[in-house]
Amino acid sequence: MTETTPRESFNDSGTTTQSRSTTSSAPSGSPSTVEERGPGGEAQSAAPKARLAILLSGRGSNMLALAREVREGVLQGLAEVAVVFSNIPEAAGLPSAAELGYATASIDSRGRKRAEFDAEVVAKLQQFQPDYVVLAGYMRILSPTFIRAFAGRIINIHPADTHQHQGLHAYDWAWENRLPETKITVHLVDEGLDTGPVLAQAPVDLRGADSLAEVERRGLAVEHRFYADTLARLIRGELPAETPTPAATAAPQ
Repeated sequence: MTETTPRESFNDSGTTTQSRSTTSSAPSGSPSTVEERGPGGEAQSAAPKARLAILLSGRGSNMLALAREVREGVLQGLAEVAVVFSNIPEAAGLPSAAELGYATASIDSRGRKRAEFDAEVVAKLQQFQPDYVVLAGYMRILSPTFIRAFAGRIINIHPADTHQHQGLHAYDWAWENRLPETKITVHLVDEGLDTGPVLAQAPVDLRGADSLAEVERRGLAVEHRFYADTLARLIRGELPAETPTPAATAAPQ
């Protein structure tokens, strides 16, 4: 198991290593509040920020996009990153998160039974008391144990209309079928594979795309904006998780 906090020193990989038997102190579970000023200049406490546990398995491009929006975009004042977690200790996204000052944690999933592994992950994440678990390229199918622990609070982004394509390789599917348009879907996670209630969808214009790389580039450009926008609307209570909320068609860039 690997875990870092912003106060720890890092080795060359940006992480510190702990054995499974090591007991780490849990971070404060108190949500941060933003101080605002009333009409007379008096201090007023704004609503607590939503605490995000961001899960990834690779380089973490969506995590970095979300972190940017937390610092200076649509999630500023609404959310904070409580922890960035990976099932791959050497995932490139972990040192990137540590460089931004975020707590990181990892538990290697390789060779582990799914239910046993997820129970350990749940226990680790609960130390950070997240309001939402945000999947950002987390390449694991979650067990019922995990989903029930954070029921209604696990968010995923899928690069296709989940009614048309579930699972991996969604951009390959769009390219192989020469689709003129695909969709980015943000949804709540249930016990099926990409079957949870849709929060919002954004179309991606694929007309003129001449390679899989171009399809992926256009899709990721939308993902990186749309995920944060949808999370902000969810935190503000603007999104019932039932009917897809369309966004304006994203033109090729």
